[in-house]
Amino acid sequence: MAEADGNRTRLTEVLGHNGFEDRARHQTRNASVGHPNANLRELVAQGMHGDAPSGYGVAMREKTFIGSWPILRQISGSDRLGRGKAAMSSRSEHLQPRTAEADKVVDSVCPFCAVGCAQKVYVKDGLVTQIEGDAASPISRGRLCPKGSASKQLVTSPTRVTKVRYRRSFGSEWEDLELDTAMDMIADRVIKTRKEFWQWEDEEGRRTRRTMGIASLGGATLDNEENYLMKKLYTAMGAIQIENQARI
Repeated sequence: MAEADGNRTRLTEVLGHNGFEDRARHQTRNASVGHPNANLRELVAQGMHGDAPSGYGVAMREKTFIGSWPILRQISGSDRLGRGKAAMSSRSEHLQPRTAEADKVVDSVCPFCAVGCAQKVYVKDGLVTQIEGDAASPISRGRLCPKGSASKQLVTSPTRVTKVRYRRSFGSEWEDLELDTAMDMIADRVIKTRKEFWQWEDEEGRRTRRTMGIASLGGATLDNEENYLMKKLYTAMGAIQIENQARI
């Protein structure tokens, strides 16, 4: 219980508190008799090195232990609700978030659904250390769903595919390709398909200038800028089947 004494508050009627206080005062007085020239700080230092009178170090350790109780700090301190310093332990008081040591923060968009929640990607030594929601986003306002919160696994998972995999026609095994080789193969096939399925005119003789062999279906995470570039590219090639599953 706390008893008001003017502008000060002292603890009373706490189980064992008065007995401990009397015992500590008695042991300190006895220690002062044995060491007339020692003050309290010297006695504490001696107790830490094992030179203090018998029982004094024990009393100081008991006092330190009891003083570390959160309920006592909550009652006697300014954190009456126990939401701040009173609730901290000696370990949690020195903890830091994983984002505190990041070298840089990169703005990104969640790679899953079409909502387009904004993300903050924290990077240290060139590696992604944490991904959190961006509070500045008018869409998500810093919130992420369970999948978005776990999107760090997409870039840090040991099972992530980091090379171009290719399986030849009628083949049964996958093989690794260099990125330049894969890009050249894609370009050759796009040119071949465009030429093979090109139409200058339709059945009624109307000018069309289009290719019917190329189509595009965009993903949910494509933003406006990416969709704009894709639209210009496919239209320049003569493709007309251009679609996107998202409406953002």
